[in-house]
Amino acid sequence: MSKKTIHIMNTAFRDGFQSVYGARVLTEDFMPAVKVCAEAGQTHFEAGGGARFQAPFFYCNESAFDMMDRFREVAGPDANLQTLARGINVVGLESQSRDIIDLHAKMFKKHGMTTIRNFDALNDVNNLIDSGKSITNHGLKHEVVVTMMELPPGCSGAHTVEFYMKTLQDILDAEIPFDSVCFKDASGTSVPKKVFDTITAARKILPSDTKIAFHSHETAGIGTVGYVAAIKAGADQVDCSLAPASGGTCQPDVATLWHALRGENFELDVDIDKMMEAAAVFKDCMSDYFIPPEAKAVEPMIPWSPMPGGALTANTQMMRDNNLMDKYEECIAAMSEVVKRGGFATSVTPVSQFYFQQAFNNVIFGPWEKFAEGYGKMVLGYFGKTPVEPDSEIVKLASEKMELEPTKENPVDLNDADPKKGVDAAKKLLEENNLDITDENIFIAAACKQKGIDFLLGKVEVNGVRKHSLMPKEASPGGDGSYSVSVDSKNYNVQIKGDTAVIDGQSFNISVDDNNEDNNSSNSSDTNSEGSDIVSPMNAKVISVNVNIGDSVNEGDVIFVVEAMKMEVEVKAASSGKISTIDAKAGDQVSSGDKMASIN
Repeated sequence: MSKKTIHIMNTAFRDGFQSVYGARVLTEDFMPAVKVCAEAGQTHFEAGGGARFQAPFFYCNESAFDMMDRFREVAGPDANLQTLARGINVVGLESQSRDIIDLHAKMFKKHGMTTIRNFDALNDVNNLIDSGKSITNHGLKHEVVVTMMELPPGCSGAHTVEFYMKTLQDILDAEIPFDSVCFKDASGTSVPKKVFDTITAARKILPSDTKIAFHSHETAGIGTVGYVAAIKAGADQVDCSLAPASGGTCQPDVATLWHALRGENFELDVDIDKMMEAAAVFKDCMSDYFIPPEAKAVEPMIPWSPMPGGALTANTQMMRDNNLMDKYEECIAAMSEVVKRGGFATSVTPVSQFYFQQAFNNVIFGPWEKFAEGYGKMVLGYFGKTPVEPDSEIVKLASEKMELEPTKENPVDLNDADPKKGVDAAKKLLEENNLDITDENIFIAAACKQKGIDFLLGKVEVNGVRKHSLMPKEASPGGDGSYSVSVDSKNYNVQIKGDTAVIDGQSFNISVDDNNEDNNSSNSSDTNSEGSDIVSPMNAKVISVNVNIGDSVNEGDVIFVVEAMKMEVEVKAASSGKISTIDAKAGDQVSSGDKMASIN
């Protein structure tokens, strides 16, 4: 009996990057690996989308469109280049109007892409209709998605085989055009038995020639086992990556799956020896990049707090940027309640980001004291219908704190009516900044907002790309070395290099002043006993300063806007009076408790 051949999509250069490096990888650094994979006979690559659209603009000072053009050039004219889209959110965290959804497909076709894998994190099929039609109409292949995860223990009501089959049947009933179907488990938590039963059931209701793909991660340690279950149930394709962007928070390594299938009646459509040679080149390409330790580990807490690999390391990178890694474990633990009370939307971007941001807020500000915009809008219905109704208390709190009424309207209809969204709004933003009105620029403005405008204006520099060569060089000796430091019962590995300390890949300038008494006296005099200080509520970057020295302000006025973890937080006046000092400017990095201004 001949063996069934299983097709492999190489995810190293999108999901691998997103799941290990927070998607912050420079194009020319990895193109040699793309070339050698193509020479090894691979024809199917994940080449963009997801966070690999915004990240090049935000962190790499590169255009994602230029990256896609380069990928097509290197992979060759016949390669199937696939990207990931988030339904009505396309490639951002914010949902879009119909004209931007359509422009997304048009631009990705123009810049060399072949297939778009398209999902809705809520499994609200209405959110796939417009995007699916646009993808097909612009000559791209549409891979429609049913998103999967395992609910935290003790939860029920969704994410069963029956739930997934209803979602699939709704897709068929809506007559959404598609070329293939993917069952996507971004958190890697779906138990193998459910994977097997789901794909077995899907085979019974789909046309016999429909290609079925399965996507998972090793974050919970069962990704490869899930792949074997999917293959035995009838899947035609699984997604694999290459070391160093494989295993842990990534997809299973192609070599690991090849090994797991030895002796089975299946074979992969790759030459494993050539793939191992390609992996060696890829390792060399990425040797300068810092690998977060959590990216290579199995996280036992993930079944209780389903966090996708891509979102996990993207968030840990941001936590390092904002000196907040000490809060990581608390945030992961807090996610369980956030998921349980949020309506069971699948933990995949953008919802995974909503979950993490809300967990972060619950840790930093206290439980349910502050709602993350995305999470709050989700439970209020602004992204569509969640699999189950969110907790009524959470809905009430979100409505009160965000001053926003719940809705059951189609989110795309709401977006079409929103003057701040759509092609015309993007054109206006470009015109205000004297930028060319091109389709590319319109989409960049719509998907990336001010950060996209900053890129187009040349105001972005390479930042947050964690390469060893970009870190400060070792200075003169004198206390240099590696140390284990315990702070509040948490252990940190610290490398001292002259006047620099490197903690979890994050560099900090340090100094020691023996005159502690004078420093204390000086610091005390900075505080105005007759007025009040405005301090930063968290480690963050200052986005805007809304006052000048001498301005009169009232209690509750917004004095600063800061950003951390992709969230903007308003810093308000705690009392009325006049601004006597301003101690932070736009672009500054501030720590929790830092004085930002004074009021007399």
